[in-house]
Amino acid sequence: MSDATHLTGDLTAAGACEHEARLKYYSASQWTLIWWRFRRHRAAMVAAALLGVMALAGIFAEFVAPYGPVTRDTQYIEGAPQIPKFCDAAGCSFVPFINGTKTERDPVTLRAISVPDPEVRHYVQFFVKGEMVKLLGFIPIDRHLIGLRPESGQKIHFWGTDDLGRDVFSRTIYATRTSLSIGVLGVLISFVLALIIGGAAGYLGGMTDNVIQRATEVIRVVPIIPLYMGLAAAMPKEWSTTQVYFAMTLILGLFGWPTLARRIRSQLLSIRNEDYVVAARLAGARPGRIIAQHMLPGFTSFIIVDLVISFPYMILSETALSFVGLGLRPPSVSWGVLLQQAQSVRAIEQTPWLFIPAVFVVVAVLAFTVIGDGLRDAADPYAEAS
Repeated sequence: MSDATHLTGDLTAAGACEHEARLKYYSASQWTLIWWRFRRHRAAMVAAALLGVMALAGIFAEFVAPYGPVTRDTQYIEGAPQIPKFCDAAGCSFVPFINGTKTERDPVTLRAISVPDPEVRHYVQFFVKGEMVKLLGFIPIDRHLIGLRPESGQKIHFWGTDDLGRDVFSRTIYATRTSLSIGVLGVLISFVLALIIGGAAGYLGGMTDNVIQRATEVIRVVPIIPLYMGLAAAMPKEWSTTQVYFAMTLILGLFGWPTLARRIRSQLLSIRNEDYVVAARLAGARPGRIIAQHMLPGFTSFIIVDLVISFPYMILSETALSFVGLGLRPPSVSWGVLLQQAQSVRAIEQTPWLFIPAVFVVVAVLAFTVIGDGLRDAADPYAEAS
């Protein structure tokens, strides 16, 4: 009799838990449901974590990078990557270290090159004191995440140095901030324009829609590369790196809205005569409120996917334009600028580590693509969350 009582109690508890879960599901907001579905997409969560690490490293580049983007090490020009290790011919250590360097003559090219000195050790430390920088542009700090003690008289270069002795690792971290921020700001500009222009065309229709569509077609048929070449030539040479950066962001944003605007327009045209839209219009709601509160939530998944997929296009556009010399220019650092300096045959043969920023481009583009797939599934109103 007691076993039956326990079984009945367990069934009652299970039913109560299921009822509570269903109540929680049906009372959750739309964004909560999207988050529940998205976190079930493991690949998208991994991609989001990778992007988060890259974004944090870029934001706090002054702290993460051992040196500044233009800091030179004249004693280690075009030096190979220095990988911290725990053991060498002299024995092992619990603290990672790198060997010292010495200068020798290359027997083939007769150039002076830096080679490891196995008799000298320099131990790697965290939160070491280094050159004074301004974190986030206004917080002076002289501590860096990782590096060597200043009294060692040597600098560490995890990914080697370029032809001027600048640290590739530090420059890549700074370039990550530049390239990702251009992608974010460019997408935000294009999204605002697409929302306003596409929303007006789809909701108002008629002559307004015709005028907007003709203007959109004109922008879409403009050849991009000649346009960027002309705009790059029009940028004054005396402009600072900050001015060129914002000009580049505006250009990418101003010419990136037509595709999303047309999709928003088509969705609004298909639902603008629905009963709930007509009811809101008859109730005296303003067009902006009708679009934002009643129409846009109906196709949130389309907007989210388009936004996320637009990020890699923006990043690739900046990288490609800077690579061919039409975007940012030195001393600015971005993924495209760094790759531009590695496009010679000599770099491929002698300094292949200069192509490491290309890995960041590939990872960022793939991560945004995977996140877009995960958000598309998560924003599907017919999907279920657990």
